[in-house]
Amino acid sequence: MRSRWGHRRRALRGVPATAGALACWLLLAPAGARAGEGQAFVRVDQVGYPAGAPKRAYVVTSFPDGGAPFTVSRPDGTAVLTGTLGAPAGSWSATFPYIYAVDFDQLTTAGSYRVLVAGPVPASSPPFAIGVPSALYGGPLANALSFYQNERDGPEFIPSPLRSAAAHLNDQRAETYATPRVNSQGAFRGALKSLGTTVDAAGGWWDAGDYLKFVETTSYTVALMLAGVRDFPAAMGAGSGADFTAEARFGVDWLLRMWDQRTGTLYYQVGIGSGNRTTAGDHDIWRLPQADDGYGGEAPRYRYIRHRPVFRAGAPGSPVSPNLAGRDAAAFGLCFQVFHTLDPALAERCLRAGEDIFALADTNPRGHLLTAIPYGFYPEREWRDDLELGATELAVALASTTTPPPGLPHGRSSYYLAQAADWAGAYVAHARRGSESLNLYDVSGLAHFELARALRAAGNPPGLAVTEAALIADLRRELEAAAQQSATDPFAFGFPWAAADTASHGDGLAVMADEYRWLTGDASFAVLGRRWLDDVLGANAWGSSMIIGDGSVFPHCPSHQVANLLGSLDGTAPVLAGGVVEGPSDEPSAGEVPGMLPCPAGGGDQFARFDNAAIFSDNVQSYTTVEPAIDLTASSMLAFAWQLGTPGPLGD
Repeated sequence: MRSRWGHRRRALRGVPATAGALACWLLLAPAGARAGEGQAFVRVDQVGYPAGAPKRAYVVTSFPDGGAPFTVSRPDGTAVLTGTLGAPAGSWSATFPYIYAVDFDQLTTAGSYRVLVAGPVPASSPPFAIGVPSALYGGPLANALSFYQNERDGPEFIPSPLRSAAAHLNDQRAETYATPRVNSQGAFRGALKSLGTTVDAAGGWWDAGDYLKFVETTSYTVALMLAGVRDFPAAMGAGSGADFTAEARFGVDWLLRMWDQRTGTLYYQVGIGSGNRTTAGDHDIWRLPQADDGYGGEAPRYRYIRHRPVFRAGAPGSPVSPNLAGRDAAAFGLCFQVFHTLDPALAERCLRAGEDIFALADTNPRGHLLTAIPYGFYPEREWRDDLELGATELAVALASTTTPPPGLPHGRSSYYLAQAADWAGAYVAHARRGSESLNLYDVSGLAHFELARALRAAGNPPGLAVTEAALIADLRRELEAAAQQSATDPFAFGFPWAAADTASHGDGLAVMADEYRWLTGDASFAVLGRRWLDDVLGANAWGSSMIIGDGSVFPHCPSHQVANLLGSLDGTAPVLAGGVVEGPSDEPSAGEVPGMLPCPAGGGDQFARFDNAAIFSDNVQSYTTVEPAIDLTASSMLAFAWQLGTPGPLGD
């Protein structure tokens, strides 16, 4: 669940096509058509398919269409592949009970194509590309980087069509407060209790479509971003077309500001979601971020908009919720790995912070974990995976240098390797009762991969609580569960569509399939991994990519203040490119905030007819389906990077 908020169409890169040929093609093959009461549509991965990868389109119909001829054609109408629809792959809904799979793996020639289906109701897909991975995924990675740049808070904003001014400069001297008791929406009674100190909480990324900032989501995002910079330098590092190094450092800098090294105090949140009868919160108004520092003049009602509170995780030196401790330790351990030669002073600060925060982890937590206020914004329940990841990255950091900084609590990699194994073993024992694919709420899909590599690099030392084989087996267990889910879905998605954060889960599963293949050489999940990424990029019932700007059909009305107020409302430039939205959900949401521009302008819901128990609505009020967020986007970076290359062993 996100915080409660209740462009230009990019051409396919590397595709040779003239405007005249494309116009002719569009006339020959409309995107979807009706005849009488029949309806038919063709869904594809709109970013495209690597030449050597499996390729599948889906035909969605309201009537039996088995035996209908299909063609895969070039823009000029030339058919390059023909066939007929077979038996249905499954049923989707009462409106669309027939889903047919069209496989065209044998087509490997680079170019632009459509899938066209004849029969009682002709239909065609959006255009898609077949090509080398760099032509397909370089653009989406650049879009992801631009998303984070547009989410920047504080004085170091990057000018763009969506960003014209710095925001929340008052955060540079922000008052700190004890965590209040709040209701499920974040509203609190009375006044906040000041702690009598100020901190510099400027910078960082807005969490989602609002302007709150959380250590919970930022530490997760920074960890995945830095892992990508380290492991995929040609895709995400210096010299690539989308160098995330500076952006990762921007996130690290904010995390360091939220940790007081001198007193051992962690701060975890900036801003409040909802106010009370006398004060307004972030979700009560709709505006550009630069308005906040002076919002409402001197009116007391808006004091927490102008001067945003910073909340403390606990008294100085007190135990820290283990999820936050583990995530911060992971981000700071990776910071050392990436920056120890680029910026030794920063790397040393990171390693000290990571070790000190890890040492404060409360390893016997009671009640809700500390994620955000209210807890319902991010109801995380698992934490052992966070400590596994944190300890692993600290171990790798120490193994990467022969001269660790003096005075660390633990200067030996072996200490943290043992800690990581202990927490991995505890996670594996606990997770048999249920776990998730890689996403904000469960990082084992990355932690197991990292720890398995670290153990391998260390020569698989004996006597630890978990082995490389056990970690791989647990990755396989989760992938097998996703495969079983895929077998029940006509689009082969590995996570229930009628859930939450579906797009992020799909990207996370694609990453895990690649990790498993790297560790084992076993390609058992390679085809499904490809399908899961296809699902996110348009090969789904709704025919929409779940990443803004990636593909030809994507959300035009994200639940995001800047995108709504300064972006286009029809998909033309500018859009919040690269932002991964929540995706189909099990619940609708609506709630107009004063100042919100209606989107779609004429109302209606173009995707409603494709809903079943899963709902997808492209409406600015639908935060459960089209709110983008930094954590949702994080796994897409790795999913795309894996398409462009593979990492080497740790320590290379």
